[in-house]
Amino acid sequence: MLPIARGELIQIFRNRLVLVTALILPAALSAFFIYRHDVFAAVGSLGYIASLVLFFVVGIGLYTTTVTTLAARRQNLFLKRLRSTAARDVGILTGLLLPITVISVVQIAVILSVLAVVTGTPANPLLLVVAVLATVAMMLALGLATAGLTNSPEHAQVTTLPLSLGVIAVAGWVGITGTDQLTLLKRLLPGGSATELVLDAWNGGVSVTDSLVLLAPTLAWVLVAVTLATRLFRWEPRR
Repeated sequence: MLPIARGELIQIFRNRLVLVTALILPAALSAFFIYRHDVFAAVGSLGYIASLVLFFVVGIGLYTTTVTTLAARRQNLFLKRLRSTAARDVGILTGLLLPITVISVVQIAVILSVLAVVTGTPANPLLLVVAVLATVAMMLALGLATAGLTNSPEHAQVTTLPLSLGVIAVAGWVGITGTDQLTLLKRLLPGGSATELVLDAWNGGVSVTDSLVLLAPTLAWVLVAVTLATRLFRWEPRR
């Protein structure tokens, strides 16, 4: 697993498109929101800004790169060659996705730390960590499922667009309007309950027990996505 991860990390820094998508674009968007935090906090809250920057990283960076990586490795038959080795399927996928996952988690930690320094610490940092990890797991699982529908790295630009933009839109919607209205719909949409959990963690005012209930829809999306991935994911190009 680790040799696969090491090789994949090298490929990330060699591929300019992946580098821009995974690192530069999410960081630039997050920097803009932090720089103008007073304006966006007036529209929503500091938790709203935290949820947006989180979904910029996991939606544009982690999710898109996951799908692109798996589609590329399938197209050049790298996945097929790896399956002929002693490595197991789970170890192969873990090795391929570990670098971008670690990069994304570090990015989120740095960006949210900067936000905390600029605006003040979150009300419940531990709950925020739980929200971030659950969101990362959801987007990884959705990336695996989407990769099963993606024939090539070029095709990934199309297949990832609805969900990557969708989760950001949901985060913005929930962050601005809250969940007092259309509560069930907002919580069931991908990213909706995760956004509310980030809002609770950063802004406070809600008990931890009530907030942890919001993990259920996010974890349900993980289960649905993994189930779809087991049915849709292919190790060789479609003939």
